[in-house]
Amino acid sequence: MRVTFIGDSITDAGRDRADPGSFGDGYVSLLAPGLIASGATVRNLGIAGNRVADLAARWDAELMPTAPDLLTEFVGINEVWRRFDSDDPTPTAEFEEAYRRLLAQAVEAYAPRLVLMEPYLLPVRAEQEGWLAELDDKRAAVARLAAEFDAALVPLQALLTAAAAGRDPAEFAPDGVHPTPAGSRVIADAWTAASSISDSR
Repeated sequence: MRVTFIGDSITDAGRDRADPGSFGDGYVSLLAPGLIASGATVRNLGIAGNRVADLAARWDAELMPTAPDLLTEFVGINEVWRRFDSDDPTPTAEFEEAYRRLLAQAVEAYAPRLVLMEPYLLPVRAEQEGWLAELDDKRAAVARLAAEFDAALVPLQALLTAAAAGRDPAEFAPDGVHPTPAGSRVIADAWTAASSISDSR
């Protein structure tokens, strides 16, 4: 089985992009050993800062050659973040349609099982509370696409919010987005539950 992960910094997690066997130190690194032990080939194609438009720009050259049997896509938080820190918004309709095209291309070519990771935010600064409405729009788009493509949806906002309840959210994501090892473990466990594939610890 060929397993491919593609997305932004949460998937990238510091991987060595020159090494196809590098998984970074995030949730993919927690999942890869168990997948490989089961006979799978695993690729991490995350790149920090990516938005769905960036994935589209490298989809043919990087994603399609992996011919995935199981494809995980994790994108959306940078569309939110860039609206607020750079005044560079991505309208949700545009985000959703670009995402749809990518999934449709992969499905038409390889009919992979799909796992869609919901973007999340654990506000650690007061101003981040103002991001949540925009995030909700992107989360809703991902949920619609999961239903449309019969994909597994990983509901990370609810899961990470529950994990952080009564605790400092920075224990899971110091800036509200990039996960600590504890945050990565929540994400990996959520992926495993949604995909029905066991990992190894």
